[in-house]
Amino acid sequence: MEFALFCTRVNVVILLLALCSPCKFIQSPMEFGPLNNFLQTSSTASVDFGRINFNFPAAVLRPESIKDISLLLSFLSASSSSKVSVAARGAGHSIHGQAQAQDGIVIEMESLPSAIEIHKIKEDEDDGVSYADVSGGVLWIELLEETLKQGLAPRSWTDYLYLSIGGTLSNAGISGQTFKHGPQISNVLQLDVVTGKGELVTCSPTKNTELFNAVLGGLGQFGIITRARILLQDAPQKVKWVRAFYNDFQTFMEDQELLVSMADKVDYVEGFLVLNEKSLHSSSIAFPANLDNLLPHLQPSKIHYCIEFAIHDDSSSSSTVQQVVEEISRMLRYMPTQMYSVEVSYFDFLNRVRLEELSLRKRNMWDVPHPWMNMFVPKQGITDFKDLLMESISAQNFEGLILIYPLLRDKWDTNTSALLPESGGSEKVVYVVGVLRSANPTTCSTKCLNEILRSHSHIAQTAGEERIGARQYLAHHPSPAHWRRHFGRRWDRFAARKARFDPLCLLSPGQGIFPRALPSLKFS
Repeated sequence: MEFALFCTRVNVVILLLALCSPCKFIQSPMEFGPLNNFLQTSSTASVDFGRINFNFPAAVLRPESIKDISLLLSFLSASSSSKVSVAARGAGHSIHGQAQAQDGIVIEMESLPSAIEIHKIKEDEDDGVSYADVSGGVLWIELLEETLKQGLAPRSWTDYLYLSIGGTLSNAGISGQTFKHGPQISNVLQLDVVTGKGELVTCSPTKNTELFNAVLGGLGQFGIITRARILLQDAPQKVKWVRAFYNDFQTFMEDQELLVSMADKVDYVEGFLVLNEKSLHSSSIAFPANLDNLLPHLQPSKIHYCIEFAIHDDSSSSSTVQQVVEEISRMLRYMPTQMYSVEVSYFDFLNRVRLEELSLRKRNMWDVPHPWMNMFVPKQGITDFKDLLMESISAQNFEGLILIYPLLRDKWDTNTSALLPESGGSEKVVYVVGVLRSANPTTCSTKCLNEILRSHSHIAQTAGEERIGARQYLAHHPSPAHWRRHFGRRWDRFAARKARFDPLCLLSPGQGIFPRALPSLKFS
């Protein structure tokens, strides 16, 4: 073990000497000397789901242990001349190169041992909770599969499960359960983090609290999550999955807010726009119900809306799930007869986007540019935002999905680094809007893609002004000055955390928040 650690240290020293050398003999891919087993080339390190930015690293680290990560960052933070930066890459699902490192080092977290340890509370225990200790590079789908074997599951999810634990916790992690349980970062009990100084720290709400809060939603700026303790709940066997269709935006929004006020009955709520018949079919691949009866009711050139909600089938409940659905349906104001419901397994419901992925792959529409835009919008500005958005979109030609659904502010911990828009007085609701479009290379050229990106930039900038007051989620900004405006009054705390946990700004250069810093030289 000591010899292996010595070899690792030697490898890191050689790496630093090579990266800091004025001679550019390290290129990507790199093949030389004793680093072959420590650093390997990777065809994925400069590519992400967005396929918009392609920043090539000088090297890729595939760590075999957390110590490899700690050692690398320790040496880099102690170097007096290196300008090398480091990005941790999970599943590579970022949009604008956030997990890339131009001429730096990308750490591929999937190479860490995939450890999942489940602690299930015993029936005779009066207190305590069930939880899972899981490596940061593990995917949420893997955690779901393991926890279901013991009748458990995490409480809060993302729509797509083939994302890494560390990746979503570095942002927030949201889906239709967020109104009830908060984002994924509100369901973490403990973390192991390697800071930008190379220190391996265990943190929680009661231990090393500042680091814990900084890392959650911290965009990878303060440390690399190597292990997380995730809160679990009892998993239902089945889910009642319901969709109701609307032709009026205000009614659509009001009914969503009604549903999220019934957390004792409803377990999941999301809404989306039905722009055309194609968007209806593409959003219904995983929904096993015949929607042909709906088509005659869709008016051409008019936008329609869909609310989908889900209720867990809990056999311990005195009311049947169908009775609950009928009770709720009497309160909603959807288009007459346009409510559809199906019963699916809990696993199939949570993994529903996988079927859409497989369909897109068959059409060669998965590995294409994805100029996505995600926004948090205050309730008071959601109608203005929708109007602003639709001014730039051709409903008949749009390829993708537009999500609009409510979250509850009191489910978010303001001590974390995650950012919601400022509250308008007593507003409890904030909306998430996801413009999840694909740029089909056969119909959308590079010029077309750039026009979409410019349009999204204009929308985000306009919506960020006082009238609407929105903020980007999974944000992308062109300069540190724009990031400062993004954080507003939270900027000072964010910058102070950076100075404390990553003072040389080694981590996550792809975000573009902090330029790489060099240690000050002291002369006696």
